[in-house]
Amino acid sequence: MTLAFMSPLAAEIERFLAFKRALGFRYGRPEFLLRAFDRFVLARSGHRRRLAFEDALRDWLARNEDRKPISVAFEYGVLRQFCMYRRREDPSAFVPARSWAPQSTASGSFLPHVLTAANVKAILQLAASLERPSFRAPLYRPLLLVLYCTGIRFGEALHLRLGDVDLHHAVLFVAESKGRARWVPFHRSLVREIERYLVARRAFAVARPGDRLFVGFKKDRLPISTAHDTLCALFRRAGLKPESGRVGPRPYDLRHTFAVHRLERWYRAGVDIHARLPWLSAYMGHDNILGTETYLTATPRLLDLAARRLRRRLSAPGGRRS
Repeated sequence: MTLAFMSPLAAEIERFLAFKRALGFRYGRPEFLLRAFDRFVLARSGHRRRLAFEDALRDWLARNEDRKPISVAFEYGVLRQFCMYRRREDPSAFVPARSWAPQSTASGSFLPHVLTAANVKAILQLAASLERPSFRAPLYRPLLLVLYCTGIRFGEALHLRLGDVDLHHAVLFVAESKGRARWVPFHRSLVREIERYLVARRAFAVARPGDRLFVGFKKDRLPISTAHDTLCALFRRAGLKPESGRVGPRPYDLRHTFAVHRLERWYRAGVDIHARLPWLSAYMGHDNILGTETYLTATPRLLDLAARRLRRRLSAPGGRRS
């Protein structure tokens, strides 16, 4: 039998979990965290119904100085979502600022690393030179291109099955991820790359609709750890990462790169960015624009494009001037 929540926040936590699961999220690990937070709050407040929530939240996140910032950041993310849910019921409810989340670890920054187009081309060239085992060269170029051209999550790409790829309509089917499934259309140029890969893949391993699109040397699936280490090695060979440590781009940063490059192309095309952001949010599999804003890093290139647009608007007849 599942233990009930006992703190003054019990009813709100239970409603929050029900809300998340109604959206399709399993929410197992966050529930475990919320139960620990509930016990912490109960110990602080006893059975008093009034609670200094902001202080309790701050003390919870700071309760152990030896924890890694990435662990604190996960707890912060779950609790911030809970706080935002509370605000739906009470507009005055406290929500911690983003500055509460740790931004780095001792081994290096986890701020997004947005690659340039030249970086991506260099990495693709290096991927083509991969040697043993023999299937690595034809494998990693299409994997990199799928990540860069569609912006799907690293894990989503590795879980794709052959039946999820519709080359006739140029679309991928991403099975349930983050509580939802979605269709991801892509450019015809990527169709040609995937077609070439599928020829090599069929010669390398059995290719049934339920089999993985990307396979490793055991011919069944490509392990996340293997793909991660290989891509990081390519980033190092391209001079984007040091020989050791966690500084520099990670495979997940290809998703950040996709989002920023899409924004840059829209700026150059002169489209209404605010009108297009919901499109980008839906394409990337987010509930709303708040989930997408994490990926919209203000790179020098993006700021320059935004500044040029502003200058053109101000210099146009009837443009507003301060």
